[in-house]
Amino acid sequence: MRTSDFDYELPEELIAQHPPERRGESRLMVLDRAAGTVAHRAFSDFPGLLGPDDLLVLNDTRVVAARFFPEDGRGEILRTEIRSERLWKCMVRPGKRFRPGAQVAIAGCTATVLEVCEDGERLIEFDRAPDEERHGHLALPPYIRRPDAAADLERYQTVYAKKPGAIAAPTAGLHFPPGMLDALPHAFVTLHVGVGTFRPVSGEEIAGHRMHSEHYELSNETVAAIRAARRTLAVGTTVVRVLETCARDGGGELKGGSGETDIFIHPPYRFLATGALLTNFHLPKSTLVMLVSAFAGREFVLEAYREAVRERYRFFSYGDCMLIL
Repeated sequence: MRTSDFDYELPEELIAQHPPERRGESRLMVLDRAAGTVAHRAFSDFPGLLGPDDLLVLNDTRVVAARFFPEDGRGEILRTEIRSERLWKCMVRPGKRFRPGAQVAIAGCTATVLEVCEDGERLIEFDRAPDEERHGHLALPPYIRRPDAAADLERYQTVYAKKPGAIAAPTAGLHFPPGMLDALPHAFVTLHVGVGTFRPVSGEEIAGHRMHSEHYELSNETVAAIRAARRTLAVGTTVVRVLETCARDGGGELKGGSGETDIFIHPPYRFLATGALLTNFHLPKSTLVMLVSAFAGREFVLEAYREAVRERYRFFSYGDCMLIL
């Protein structure tokens, strides 16, 4: 298939720049794959749409403030890997300012560029560990065209976030208000969402695209809960990627473990461990809209997206969501 097969038209004004006033106030589009129907609900209706033996599986990663700005205001760095307390691998902008040997004042420290990596990122060494709480910023997605604000520290984070390590939020989970999960059977996986989630597919032939690796963890406790459930409802594409990676590596049987995954799910794909999916609306031609198309069918998904545009749904990270049953 081709990248252009997953394109759709989206008016700029439908890209949510801020979260709803309160968690749980989003709209919810419900896709029934068996019936081929689309319904319009509110996220507050979500618990009533679940079956008696459904299990929600959520990603408990926690977003870290990984974006830093030089003290003179020229450029920025985004930490993608911590090699040690003072040695980071980073994306940088502009590249010409961060040549090997360059020194830049960042977060009250002196940062020295040691080398340019094959992927264009830099190895940067600090003279002392930067204070993330004082100087770090959230790396909001590029389609949110404003600086991060104090409110984002809370709202660009799920209420159940626990394990630090993500650069981007698992946004399907942002809809859950405090207390909703208390009455719903659920379990957790971890996938530390990286910058690859924002990167476009690199060519027109999707089979040639290579995903960035992301660290995941699936506990034996969660595996046991999934095996006992009638249906597994993945909260977000990051959960799908963990479950499908572990089922694939287990030869079709879901097994616990941890490691790095670069799984790229696109049509055609036979799902091994995912029974239903709650997800946000994703960028045109992105790997995420390809994953959702593999789960529900490309034509069905794209028609649902066109209806979401007609109905003025809010798109992307701070936008509304879709439940695929």
